[in-house]
Formats: sequence, C-alpha cells, structure tokens
Amino acid sequence: MRAPRSLRFRLLAGAALWIALALAAAGVGLSTLFRDHVIARFDIELEHHLDQLAANIDVGPDGRPVLPQALSDPRFQRPLSGLYWQVQAGDAVLRSRSLWDVVLDLPPDPDSTAHRHNVMGPQGQHLVVIERSVTLADTGAGLRLAVAADKSELGTVMRAFNVTLLGSLGLLAAALILAAVVQVQVGLFPLSRLRRGLAEVRAGRAERLGGTLPSEVQPLVDDLNALLGHASDVVARSRLEAGNLAHALKTNLAILANEASALDEAKAGPIRRQIELIRRTIDHHMARARAAATKGVPGSSTAVEGAVAAIVRVMRRLYEERGLAIEAQVPPGLVFAGDRQDFDEILGNLVDNACKWARGRVAIGAGSEAGMIWLAVDDDGPGLADAEREAVLSPGVRLDESVPGAGLGLAMVREFAVLYGGRFHLGRSALGGLRARVDLPTLP
Repeated sequence: MRAPRSLRFRLLAGAALWIALALAAAGVGLSTLFRDHVIARFDIELEHHLDQLAANIDVGPDGRPVLPQALSDPRFQRPLSGLYWQVQAGDAVLRSRSLWDVVLDLPPDPDSTAHRHNVMGPQGQHLVVIERSVTLADTGAGLRLAVAADKSELGTVMRAFNVTLLGSLGLLAAALILAAVVQVQVGLFPLSRLRRGLAEVRAGRAERLGGTLPSEVQPLVDDLNALLGHASDVVARSRLEAGNLAHALKTNLAILANEASALDEAKAGPIRRQIELIRRTIDHHMARARAAATKGVPGSSTAVEGAVAAIVRVMRRLYEERGLAIEAQVPPGLVFAGDRQDFDEILGNLVDNACKWARGRVAIGAGSEAGMIWLAVDDDGPGLADAEREAVLSPGVRLDESVPGAGLGLAMVREFAVLYGGRFHLGRSALGGLRARVDLPTLP
C-alpha cells in the first residue's frame, strides 16, 4: 500500500497518532493512580470503623460481647446496606443490624494487627474485610473484630471516574487535534502561497514569484525565480540567434539573387526559383522554431480581444484601397495560453489570406469551447473545394500564382496549432467563401 502523498495528511496523521498514544497512556496512568487511591481510602475508612468498634466493644457478665453505643455510620443500622461489623468472642457472635441474620465466614487466621480478607457476604456480595484480634485489658477477654464493606462500591466509583476521565481526555484530544490542524494550516500556508504564485506565473499573470516567505521556503522561491529568469533568457537568446541566422541567410540569398540577375533568363530562372524555395523554407522553419521555443514558457499569455483589434486595424490600413469590410466579434475575457507574437502570426496569416481572396467582406469570430479558445475567419471569396483544402496546407503550395504570397500562411497556422496542442481546419463559410478555424489552449 502506497503512503499518502499529502504532506498535510502525514503531519495531521502523525500528530493525531501521538496525541492518541500520549492521552491513552495518561488515561491508563490516571485511572491506575485513582484506583490505588480509592482502595487506600477504602481500607483507611474500614480501619477507622474498626478502631471505633474496638473502642466501644465490651463483654457482658455472661462473656458475650456487647456494644453499649452504636457506631456513628448509619449504614450499620440499615439491613444489607453493604457496610457491616462483626465481633466474635469464642462461640458467641455479635454483628451489626445491617448483617441481619448472616454471620461472616472469616478464615481462621486471627492476628493482633489489622489485616485484609476477601469473603462472600449477604446475597452473594463480594466483601472486603479488615479484621484484628484484641484482648480487653479489664477482663482479659479475647475478641475478633471485623468490619466489612461491599467491594462493588469500588467498581462503581471507578466506573464513574473512568467515564468522566474518558470524556475529559476525548475533549482534550479533540482540542489538541484541532490545534494541530490550525498549526499545520498555518505552517503550510507559505507553500499554498507558493503554489498560487506558480499558478499565476503559469497562467501568464506574473513573470516571477513575488512576496517574502519564511526563511525555510525563501531559498526555494529564489531558485525558482532564477530558473524562470534563465528560461526566459534562453528563449530570448534562441530567438535572437535564430533571427541573426535567418538574417544572415537572407542577406546571402539577396546577394545570390543580385548576381543571378546579371545572367540571362535561361540561366537565372532556375537559380531564382531555388532562392525563393530556400526563403520559404527559412520562413517556415523560423516560425516553427519560434513557436516551439515559446510553447509552455511560464508567463506566456495573450489577451485575445486586444490582439484581434490590433490585427484588424493593421489589415484595414493594408487593404484600404480595396475597400474591404473587416469585422470582428470577440467576447471579452478570452486569453490565449501562449506568446503574443505567435498569436499575431496565427491570426495575421488567417486574416491576410482571407483579405487576399475576399470580394468585399471578412468576418472574424472567437469564443471558448471545451477548455479551448477558437478563432474563425470567414470571407466572401470563391472558397476552396474539398480536395483543395488539404492541398493548401502544405508549405509552398499556391493554387493561384497571380495572388501575391509565398504559400506558407495556412501551413504555418497548422504548424502553430499542432505545436500548441490545438487543431486547425478549413470549411465552407456562411459568407460563401472559405472558413478557417483554429482551436488554441487557454489558461486553466
């Protein structure tokens, strides 16, 4: 059986176990001490009655014991009360009224000092007997004095005490466990703050863990912040190096293109086509590398509404001469769990493609569904047949060479969607043209 993974459960279970063991040991010890005390007091009380009996007993002219004055405890006068005395002088027996017609059967071991016996009494009572033998100084008569009490009184007192003790220890255990719960909650609160801080970073609402935590946790926070900073620096350096590499390659390609322009068309044509193919490949893989570098980086998030509005403004200016109506309906509060530049690349390619083919209208919609956000771009252009929709998703494929572009836009969108764990597909638009929809992750 695997141990529970919850630190809170382990701490509380350990505290509860030790509290239970400690209070159980305390309960046994207190019960034992109280029992010994009660037994000692019980014996002392019987010895007190025995001393009182010895002080008042006498012997009549006929040699039979007599008690001129009744003992002080009224239970001696009540039949079968549980408290008894008995005096033997040879065969003559004098007993308390509480014994009624019963004579205690004492073992034959008279002793001048008080000693203890357990005997059976009236109605099967278990009695504790304190007895001793005395000799009267004035008559020289030998007497055997005994005082007995029902042993069940000890059990009654002990049961009452144990019930009270059990209830008290139960309340104490509950109070201690509650205190342990509070202590664990207070002690683990910094870890809860740390978890919430990490959730904020993961959700993109913060770039670092903030606040001051206890000295036991603060080094961990500092290390995590250092790790987050290192990850951010690595991504930034990777982007910079990739950009520098792309710039260097494109610069050399531009030089090659210029050199090719000096050749005749028969020789320059194949060179220019290869240069263009290399450029497309560089753009395609640069976009993939950027998306892969930023995917899952803590702190990456993009507010969809603002990003869509910015792209719409750019596209309206870009296609102002054509008089396109570019509309967007985006509910507030949508957040993309990724980099803003990647979002602009995705939506920018979709809107740009729609504007190139649209006759007069482009509509942008967005929403959330099944833990994802979706973006849909519709146009009123000619649209695509089913067979053509899959073909245009391949890098470099252009169905109409008269329309400007490199044939990478939709392929890049699909690459981004796959890298972010989303989906991308093309369909028929309600406007009559093409509908491009991409599903992307949102914040948890």
